[in-house]
Amino acid sequence: MAHAVFLWHMHQPYYVNPASRTAMMPWVRLHAVKGYLDMISIIEEFPEIRVNFNLTPVLLLQIQELAEGSVHDLWMDWARKPATQLEEHERLAILENFFKIHWDNMIKPFPRYWELLNKRGFTFEREDVRRGLRYWSVQEFLDLQTWFNLAWCGYTAEKLYPELVALKKKGRNFTEEDKQRVLDVHQDILSKIIPLYREAEARGQVEITTTPFYHPILPLVFDSNLAERAMPGRQFPNRFHWPEDAAAHLKLAVAQHTKLFGKAPRGLWPSEGSIAPELVALMQAAGIRYFCSDEENLFRSLERDPERQGVSVNHLELFQGWKVEYQGASVNAVFREKPLSDFIGFMAAKNRPEDAAGHLLHHLRNIAHALPENKGVIPLILDGENAWETFADGGESFLRHLYQGVLDEPSLQTATIERYLEREAPLKVVRTLHSGSWISGNFDIWIGEDEENRAWNLLGETREFLQRQLDSGRLSPEKKEAALQEIYAAEGSDWFWWYGPDFSTENDALFDDLFRQHLKNVYTLCGHLPPSLLEEPITAMRVAPLYSKPERPVSRMLTGRRSSYFDWMGAGCYIAGSEQGAMYRSGRILKRFYFGNDAQAVYLRLDPVQWEGVSVRIEFHGKLHAALEVPSLKPEGQGSYRWISAAGVVTEQEGFAARDVVELEIPLSLLELNGDQAVRFQVKVFEGGLERECYPERVPIEFNLTRKEYALEHWMV
Repeated sequence: MAHAVFLWHMHQPYYVNPASRTAMMPWVRLHAVKGYLDMISIIEEFPEIRVNFNLTPVLLLQIQELAEGSVHDLWMDWARKPATQLEEHERLAILENFFKIHWDNMIKPFPRYWELLNKRGFTFEREDVRRGLRYWSVQEFLDLQTWFNLAWCGYTAEKLYPELVALKKKGRNFTEEDKQRVLDVHQDILSKIIPLYREAEARGQVEITTTPFYHPILPLVFDSNLAERAMPGRQFPNRFHWPEDAAAHLKLAVAQHTKLFGKAPRGLWPSEGSIAPELVALMQAAGIRYFCSDEENLFRSLERDPERQGVSVNHLELFQGWKVEYQGASVNAVFREKPLSDFIGFMAAKNRPEDAAGHLLHHLRNIAHALPENKGVIPLILDGENAWETFADGGESFLRHLYQGVLDEPSLQTATIERYLEREAPLKVVRTLHSGSWISGNFDIWIGEDEENRAWNLLGETREFLQRQLDSGRLSPEKKEAALQEIYAAEGSDWFWWYGPDFSTENDALFDDLFRQHLKNVYTLCGHLPPSLLEEPITAMRVAPLYSKPERPVSRMLTGRRSSYFDWMGAGCYIAGSEQGAMYRSGRILKRFYFGNDAQAVYLRLDPVQWEGVSVRIEFHGKLHAALEVPSLKPEGQGSYRWISAAGVVTEQEGFAARDVVELEIPLSLLELNGDQAVRFQVKVFEGGLERECYPERVPIEFNLTRKEYALEHWMV
């Protein structure tokens, strides 16, 4: 019987501006009323299930501060204020921010909320919104204030507070009393979160692990030069080398955890699974008994072991605990199974809950049967908050099927990591620990790009300034502690996540402001004026489009070959991964696709990374709701595709070719389009009958048909 270990990681960066004691973003509160409450409550229905949670210290700190009212929640203030008293800048902020929610699952199901989004517009510029302010009534603002906060309330909140269900049914014409009740519920739930997790651990159903306090990439805080081990030849910032700060993040985490939960943490999820051998001694000194990271870091470690040279790594070695040693220090470790963990986070929501749970259980069962009898652990470690927004029901049905399925499976049992390691003490040793994170086994997301390097340099200069002040002895104990906390907060990984080209959000500028504010606060606390450089934004003002639109007509004789650059020149293009945000995903099946049209047809080209076992469905939206299906991608030349009409009639259509790439031709007559009408579509990718990818994820691609006169109108030499 193998041990299935679920470790749900929950984290939000420190949104609080210490100077004003204001949380500049609401995500701690909003995830509390949805994911944090749902995840701890649903396991009460499965008392035999054992689950691990990773609650980061900086998240717990903010939950406490918001519950106690020791910090203001800016977005809560916007919502609390009577709609009749909103000033122009507040109305603008509400229109900009109160649609930052999953549109398909948390806006579209509610007609009034969807109506308000349509009025605001799907894509917009701030000045366009400002010009439209005068067309919004007081009641519309009141409904929007209510809906944004009401829609975030998860399935457990609805059970605990039935009035939320009644308000969702009411739908519109909310009163100020309705709105205030929703916000009061938010506040009440915030006060319940930490006690609920503490009680679950006390009854033995849960183990709570910790993370370095402000969620830093600990190897880079210890010594940023460690990044070069997995990223040779890159341009890096000036060396940031503060081992004492790395130790402080661990010490602070253990102290807070002990205070909140009555005992010290045994386990550590290093921020983003980031590890390096130099950290083993720090973990041991902090009382950490084990850490968790990603399978890629284990396999790279084993490949570097001199005693294993010439011996290929057996993937089944993953499913056990390990002892990690470095320079006389040691700590235990388990490493996450990547494909199944990623399936839960990125793909499960795209399928029926029972199918997604069944897929996981099938693979868990196969792994269990491949392991020695009654031995082994299967670590599933992933984000425990962001994923649930992508499920139509917040993940409730999926988790029920999953937990019940594990309980019903004779070859599986769940376990906390601590109990597993007590039963099966690690027998194998890692002596050559790789330095890397759970993402690609390196630190590329957080260092090595221009913006990231500039941020590290500013952080380093501020840290050196503070050390000079500390060494001078001029700071009072209170000022010393406050200034160090500002540095530790600035060392958090989240600022660097949004710097550079890897990820972008509508709040890039606000993240940038918060990072630089922490640095400015260090100088202010020390009685100095902050350098003018800290007033200059680090992040570039960019709004990365999800896709490019066609620039000229595209006309194709389908070959399925990537024959010439000119073949698809001027076509629209979508690159898979354009929408990556707070959650990282790797290993995509589709790399990119192109699209365009001529006077007779719309043409699509798909560039798969994987062919075997893959099928594609292209859904057309708008007046004609139809679909095109390729049941099996095979690079076998010419063929046909299945056309499914809005009425469900299936026909075979010529216009398919696949060799290097997939090319498709859809006649305009089939789409019932002509002239300058718009084409709206999404591309869905399936593997083994399960939906794996959907592009774009939120709203369809939309482009107007290019006319035959286009080339003349845009002719140039």
